Amino acid sequence: MLARLALAGALLGAAVASAAPVAVTVTNHTRPTRCAEEDNVTFTLSAPGIEQFRVEALQPAYIGAIRDNHFAPDFSGCDFSGRGNAADPHYTFTPRHKVLYQGRRTRIVGITLPSFWRPARVPVRVAGRADTGFHLIQIFRKTHGHFVESMVLYPADGYWRIKPLPAPGLRDSGYGSSFLVGPIENEGRPVVDIASIDITPAPLSVVLNFVQGGRAVATLEKIDTTRTALRFTLLPGSSGRRPFAMLRSMYVAPHNADVSEVRWRDGTNSAGRAEPLPAVTTLYATDVRFGRSVPSRHNTSAPDMRFSDFQKDR
Repeated sequence: MLARLALAGALLGAAVASAAPVAVTVTNHTRPTRCAEEDNVTFTLSAPGIEQFRVEALQPAYIGAIRDNHFAPDFSGCDFSGRGNAADPHYTFTPRHKVLYQGRRTRIVGITLPSFWRPARVPVRVAGRADTGFHLIQIFRKTHGHFVESMVLYPADGYWRIKPLPAPGLRDSGYGSSFLVGPIENEGRPVVDIASIDITPAPLSVVLNFVQGGRAVATLEKIDTTRTALRFTLLPGSSGRRPFAMLRSMYVAPHNADVSEVRWRDGTNSAGRAEPLPAVTTLYATDVRFGRSVPSRHNTSAPDMRFSDFQKDR
């Protein structure tokens, strides 16, 4: 079954690969906050009929100059009393940590947390072996003799986080922004309801079957110290009239942000454009990058996120 789904994704990819990239509507729904641990940044990506696109995690421009690589959470400006994450429901679970696949270069781990804000228990199949109830699926890649986490998928609410392998001189790097792919709903925060997940470890592909119908196939195109790139193929019914993807992040100030600026091309200006995040409202892009040019005291080494190569059947 999984092989057929991956083949379907590959065939669809071949069918649209020759088409010129199309522009999508990128809309900024960001609201101000003083809390560096609150996802106040939201960008939606919309266009009818999108069938394929690429998501990349890229090293920030200043990666080679990092001396203090900050990972620790910063709650100094936060007040969760009665709102935000503090208002989420809490469902309890029996904690688990299970290695779902161990290969020469890839390790896949499933984690069930003691509590989570959604009750969903999503079936997961890894290399043909079925399990369920994980809140995190971690994907590690071996580099310089040890395994480094490079990707996380949250089955119960549909969030992804990806990052490149650590840049030279760094033992690890941090996550920053997250993203959603598929039929996005709002349940106090944006979510994608996943019915089941099928993972092939080598070469890596992830099939998401959505509760509302349709599916997405994510295939790993590249992973190294410069970038991690995923190619997403959307099969019929995957988003409908809703946005097909969404970026979630945080911004307090340029020096305290996971995203502080937006760079994009619209297909008519090869040089592209760049604006500070607060200045962006709606734009039309064939290629859009959410990132930082000023080092941040929050998640200093977290990657920029780029969405590009949007394709649809013409």
